Amino acid sequence: MVIYISHSPEDTVALGEAWGREAASGLVIGLSGDLGAGKTQLAKGVARGLGVTERVHSPTFTLVNQYDGGGLPLFHVDLYRLETPEQIIAAGLEEYFHPAGVAVIEWAERWLGDSPDLKFKMQYSKYHFRRVLIETMNENERRITYEDFGA
Repeated sequence: MVIYISHSPEDTVALGEAWGREAASGLVIGLSGDLGAGKTQLAKGVARGLGVTERVHSPTFTLVNQYDGGGLPLFHVDLYRLETPEQIIAAGLEEYFHPAGVAVIEWAERWLGDSPDLKFKMQYSKYHFRRVLIETMNENERRITYEDFGA
């Protein structure tokens, strides 16, 4: 598990950009954190690292924004309006947990929960999953904790 302290929105974007530059197809980045914690800033950074030049914004009302202008397709998913795995499946979003490209999923806990056996399940996944928790420390600083599972 890695802990990164971001001192500004720009720091958060820079971390995401580094992740985007090293991303391989099949990467899922599951983001959790309160409203305003910086989930969309991290997604913007991933997009930049992939080479996406379009404006990246939260897909709260559309559920998914797809960006094809980078080295890999980016699927930016927002589960805020959905509360259960059943609603996520009914909305047709399950496929983004196995992307042909990179998926950044805000409010990933709505799908995954906080199950104690998640770590075991994800270790044997053929997909690369990065679970990320963003915590607000003060107006500018964020504690970003992340851990990788799977391939």
